[in-house]
Amino acid sequence: MTDGQQTVDASGRTAEQSSRRSGLIAGVAAYTIWGVLPLYFLAMRPAGPFEIVALRIVFALVFCALLLTVTRAWPRFLGLARQPKVLFTMGLAGALIFVNWQTYVIGTLGGHVVETSLGYFINPIVTVFLGVFFLGERLRPAQWTAVGLSFVAVVVLTVGYGAVPWISLILAFSFGFYGYIKKRVGGQVDAVSGLTLETAWLVPIAVVELIVVNSMSGLVFGTAGVGNTVILLSAGVVTAIPLLLFATAASRLPLSIVGFLQYFAPILQFIIGITVAGEEMPPERWIGFGIVWLALIVLSVDAIRVGRSRRLVVETP
Repeated sequence: MTDGQQTVDASGRTAEQSSRRSGLIAGVAAYTIWGVLPLYFLAMRPAGPFEIVALRIVFALVFCALLLTVTRAWPRFLGLARQPKVLFTMGLAGALIFVNWQTYVIGTLGGHVVETSLGYFINPIVTVFLGVFFLGERLRPAQWTAVGLSFVAVVVLTVGYGAVPWISLILAFSFGFYGYIKKRVGGQVDAVSGLTLETAWLVPIAVVELIVVNSMSGLVFGTAGVGNTVILLSAGVVTAIPLLLFATAASRLPLSIVGFLQYFAPILQFIIGITVAGEEMPPERWIGFGIVWLALIVLSVDAIRVGRSRRLVVETP
């Protein structure tokens, strides 16, 4: 190998390391913000979950439009919007994130913060499933063990809750599929354009929600004091920033690392649920959560072991 080739290779490795580093920082920031969101949504009361989600969509679109204007990225956005495949893929991503948002806010305001955290604890297992079904990956014994433990945990928690933990399962699968779609289009659609397309698809739904809420109970926005109005107005920024950070992380990091970062949010949410929200944790729920955590430990140890083995193979001359 010539000096020129070595320089090119070194430069390429440096660029890749820089990309992964920035992706890691973006991912940690995104999941930390998501972890403290229960506090933010609880502060939005007396606004209800449907008004909150509708305002999130509208204000997120406004924020994205401002970003496109400031960064002069409208030509790129319009170019992507003219591609049917991209347009409808982002529509699907928008539908998934809408289901995720609505379920999450309903769960948080309904006194189920702990259950929402369970959804994001289960999410890495869902990510493993997506790798099997859509990417043709084969599960290792440790991964099968983690999957089996997760199934047992869901059964235990179903007994503990007296019902299937639907909030947890909907959150896990909706965000798992959302992350998969973002990963697939990560190199083609930039974060701002992608989020703009997603929220643009959802605006009609948001408008319908606002009309229904206004006709049934009246909108809270602008009627509950300056503080509440400011918090609701900030929904666009608080919604868009972590999603943009997540899109950056998903496009620059392997799916396995993104799975590790997902632990940040549910840990914070779980702590908020049992301390700030004061939700009960009877023994059967502790057992169920303990089994989920054991599954995640098995999954994490296996991923670390495999990662080290691959690095040794690469570094061996």
